[in-house]
Amino acid sequence: MTSSPASTTVRTGGPAELPQPRGELSAAVIDAMRRPPGSVEPEWPTVVGADPFGDDLHLALYLSYELHYRGMRGVDAGWEWNPGLLRLRASLEQVFLEELRTGAAGGDDVTGELDALLVEPSGGAGTSRRLAERGEWWQMREYFVHRSVYHLKEADPHAWVIPRLHGRAKAALVAVEYDEFGAGRAERVHARLFADLLTGAGLDAGYLHYLDDVPAPALAIVNMMSLFGLHHGLRGALVGHFAVVETTSAPASRSMVRALERMDAHPACVHFYSEHVEADAVHEQVMRRDVVGGLLEDEPELAADVVLGIQATDLLEGRLTGHLDRSWDEGVTSLRRPVAR
Repeated sequence: MTSSPASTTVRTGGPAELPQPRGELSAAVIDAMRRPPGSVEPEWPTVVGADPFGDDLHLALYLSYELHYRGMRGVDAGWEWNPGLLRLRASLEQVFLEELRTGAAGGDDVTGELDALLVEPSGGAGTSRRLAERGEWWQMREYFVHRSVYHLKEADPHAWVIPRLHGRAKAALVAVEYDEFGAGRAERVHARLFADLLTGAGLDAGYLHYLDDVPAPALAIVNMMSLFGLHHGLRGALVGHFAVVETTSAPASRSMVRALERMDAHPACVHFYSEHVEADAVHEQVMRRDVVGGLLEDEPELAADVVLGIQATDLLEGRLTGHLDRSWDEGVTSLRRPVAR
């Protein structure tokens, strides 16, 4: 048996504890957050030369964004709009966004990009297929930990774009989000279902409990969502990203269901992905026809931004897949420290 019983009381609340720093940038952010804002003006480090995909930059950026979600335990809420921290965040964002633009092929063929998402990768590509065909339970648990930094606040980053849309695009996106948030039932909120999954897998379901353990490739994906969502000028990119999520989720989730059933995983683990098979098959059509279609009908000049969101998502997901494959092929943990087996 590879799973443990799900608890009847799942600790899903926040905020989370501040993690350990991973370099000069994240150390400066963490040190500042330990003090009241305005007490002492921190000496913010320069971002010049920072690795745009590195652990240090992405932890610093993740913590800066988290102030707009649940905050961090013991951190004064005043840091959310602190001018010094916002200037540092803007510098981090510039480095990250420039690298995303460099790595994206560009263009404005939204239909072609969305059509390409429907072509299932061949040769066993993709983490979900790998787990279904030859994955081991310890690898599955590591995958859960990687995804926990998003799924425990699933759909929250996409909510930032709601006031930036109007008409058909807004109405359709809110309909998709309504399902993500459980259609009015707290026990069906997707973040809650993922917490149940973690408990069923014998992992800690606490909000961002594994933040210290998750490396940059997984943090970068969540940071991209927050970056796109918190900037009005990147609303098209956020819609493009969300379209990728909803288009690729159903087939990937089917592979995850096969993997988990093969591993005799706890029903809560299977349920999280089977829920996405059903919901996201419908969401794909809504996103493509009404959200993307409605946005571009009103603002056709955003086509290139939608493409950026699609291509940047593919870039970062590919980086995470590559990291997982390299680690697992060598038989070593893909996390910054292994979880108990």
